[in-house]
Amino acid sequence: MIEAQGLIKNFDRRRVLDGVNFSAQSGELITLLGPNGAGKTTLMRLICGYLAPDAGAVRIDGRSYETSRTEILRKLGYMPENTPLYKELTVFEHLCLVGRVFGLDKKEFSATLEEVCDGLELYPVLGQKIQTLSKGYTRRTGIAVAMIHRPQILILDEPTEGLDPNQKTAVRKYLRRCAEKALVLISTHLLEEAETLDSRVLLLADGKICTDTTVAGLRACSRDGTLADAFHRLTAEKTIAEENER
Repeated sequence: MIEAQGLIKNFDRRRVLDGVNFSAQSGELITLLGPNGAGKTTLMRLICGYLAPDAGAVRIDGRSYETSRTEILRKLGYMPENTPLYKELTVFEHLCLVGRVFGLDKKEFSATLEEVCDGLELYPVLGQKIQTLSKGYTRRTGIAVAMIHRPQILILDEPTEGLDPNQKTAVRKYLRRCAEKALVLISTHLLEEAETLDSRVLLLADGKICTDTTVAGLRACSRDGTLADAFHRLTAEKTIAEENER
């Protein structure tokens, strides 16, 4: 469903992504894991067509943004890290707005509204203006906005940022359910996220995918059986070794 081929992206003289390759199919739950500044957000923006690569290509269902942009965007649900929302609207009004943009009829909208409100526990704030929401509810509203049209590909940048432990548990449980019907790709720098979701892991560091594995496979790369050591070994230590070689 997603095919990234040799993606390169530069900002000024800094190479943020350096030849990223991977493919992903419907029914997968993928955690894009890496330290801050690894290129996770940039990679997501390339996949969503928000940015264009300097080299390489992104294909969604075999199509490119150059020839099939509108068709591709209808398949996507995307929540950026900063959760951009119309703060003067209520949660319900915002979801209605997005539903109309995607052409959902009343029956489709009602069914999806019930699904996202149940999964993300949004019923208590449906009538509340977004500008009055807590950070946790704002984040979950952003996820709901990305999901209201039932996208085939759901891309979420740091979806549990700012959530309390109970909210994180609810969101992760819902994301696992969503991955039964769609391709779900999330980014995080939190090891607990990947471990709890038990997802496929793409570990990104210095603009490159260090490893494409499972949580168990990542743990096997450690010296003491912990994800923390594997993460450090594959990102920080590897980077230091490469710099020393130069």
